[in-house]
Amino acid sequence: MTAPAAGPRLSDRQRLAWLRLIRTPNVGPASFRELINRFGSAEAALEMLPELMISGGANRIVRIPSVAEAEAELEAARRAGARFVGIGEADYPPLLKTLDNPPPLLAVKGEGAVFRLPAVAIVGARNASLAGIKMARMLAADLGRDGYAIVSGLARGIDTAAHKGSVSTGTVGVLAGGLDVPYPPENAGLCDEIADRDGAIVSEMPFGWQPRAQDFPRRNRLVAGMALGLVVVEAAQRSGSLISARLANEMGRLVFAVPGSPLDPRAAGCNALLKDGVTLVTEAADVLGALAPLAGTRRPRIAPLAEAPDISAMPPPAESDRADVLEALGPTPVAVDDIIRHTGLSAAQIAMVLLELDLAGRLERHAGGNVSLIA
Repeated sequence: MTAPAAGPRLSDRQRLAWLRLIRTPNVGPASFRELINRFGSAEAALEMLPELMISGGANRIVRIPSVAEAEAELEAARRAGARFVGIGEADYPPLLKTLDNPPPLLAVKGEGAVFRLPAVAIVGARNASLAGIKMARMLAADLGRDGYAIVSGLARGIDTAAHKGSVSTGTVGVLAGGLDVPYPPENAGLCDEIADRDGAIVSEMPFGWQPRAQDFPRRNRLVAGMALGLVVVEAAQRSGSLISARLANEMGRLVFAVPGSPLDPRAAGCNALLKDGVTLVTEAADVLGALAPLAGTRRPRIAPLAEAPDISAMPPPAESDRADVLEALGPTPVAVDDIIRHTGLSAAQIAMVLLELDLAGRLERHAGGNVSLIA
């Protein structure tokens, strides 16, 4: 076992409060961050949640997880040989910190040291061809021997092949459900092998959480966000792998694709990516050459939890402020900067009203910082 990396650590009391806060309905990574910024601690934020929900126009006050429930989840993690890692801690995957609204807490089973390796994500079709499976395993093994960790989503087909190819050199599996609910179930043994062989399994979802269809794009976001680049080996049109590629591109990651036969629908997505100008891959050297300038020098810009706009000393918004913001919002996503210009309110005032609406379950946050009202 590798010794844990040195760095700041949450106290047991802080970790418990963070877990209660992020498990509260309507509290996502963005609102979590703003609550800590506003109130200084998760404990203080928990006390203020009912008042903020009422101010945002909630039809009902959602139930905040109890101390006992959070302690039970922490105990479930311990029984599973896992732990919860906070965004400011040394074992938190460093590139995730550069995302918009990264998860404040991750459940992690395995070695945190694997997160300190430069990483490549490999994704692709579940119903992969034998050639695709062989290619994914070969790429993963070659990249692993060159010092890269391999990140993937533990799905059947290409994901599984990528993990198996790199299990001896360091691989990270990201689950769409709880850490104790491997999906697909037949990969439970692979999860254990990854954790036992200096890799890691991670999830942002609660223990016991059965993955739903809408949870897989969240998983794909973490897969793309943990790596310097993402390789698509086989993918049909309108597949989850193409969602991962789009997310990676939006994050500024490099995107690669393995070409395939025009007659095979499992290669249609990859071939479309290549037409759009992503880097063609036929061997690991194609990926290594493109990532070499980044792997040794790139350091993520770590966004502190309490980043601007500073709403820590902000008085409660006036009813007229809330009315102005509601009038500017609708079902179509709009940029927060546009709301600021339209209303004439400060960024801090807008942030506070949006936080109230978010906690009341009336706001949807979109990529690029856009927001809309939930119909």
